[in-house]
Amino acid sequence: MTKSQRADHILCRLNALYPETPVPLAHRDAYTLLIAVLLSAQCTDVRVNQVTPGLFSLASTPADMMRVPEETIRAVIRPCGLSPRKAAAISGLSRLLMERHGGEVPADSEALEALPGVGHKTASVVMAQAFGVPAFPVDTHIHRLAKRWRLSDGSNVVRTERDLKKLFPREAWNRLHLQIIFYGREHCTARGCDGHRCPLCRELNGPAKTDRSK
Repeated sequence: MTKSQRADHILCRLNALYPETPVPLAHRDAYTLLIAVLLSAQCTDVRVNQVTPGLFSLASTPADMMRVPEETIRAVIRPCGLSPRKAAAISGLSRLLMERHGGEVPADSEALEALPGVGHKTASVVMAQAFGVPAFPVDTHIHRLAKRWRLSDGSNVVRTERDLKKLFPREAWNRLHLQIIFYGREHCTARGCDGHRCPLCRELNGPAKTDRSK
């Protein structure tokens, strides 16, 4: 298969497997999604969804969050890991949203990435899932799957994102980002497939080669 044929096959299979793509992180609006995505760094969505109700019961808007002591935020989000850094980011970005954006999350990638703790992937998720702007957030799992499926050379996530955007139609990006995550969690874990074991890998790459010397 050419790369384009592989991409078409993947898109067809994932659309059939995952016609619905609910956002895995529980949220109420763009701000609570932003906080949830920030907390999800090196943490599972399940754990984030367990922690955010307690955090948002304290404050669910930038105006309220900036008044919560940073040590209180840290204590609530500790189960998500990296709590000192994440608490500082939550407090800092809430303050900046009030000072620079009238308490609203900007629908602008550059403005989002200027906030504490918000990198390109986090900004892309918010743009895609909160504002419906076509984006293709690439996390470590998607990066590895793109290499297994021979859609990108796996050199870095920037290259992978660029390659995926070229291969798939723009209108599919937001949905496909989630479909790949869903498929990876169910069939092709970040460390659990050698590129031949799961159904889609077998279809794309063929069965694993056996050692004929035995």
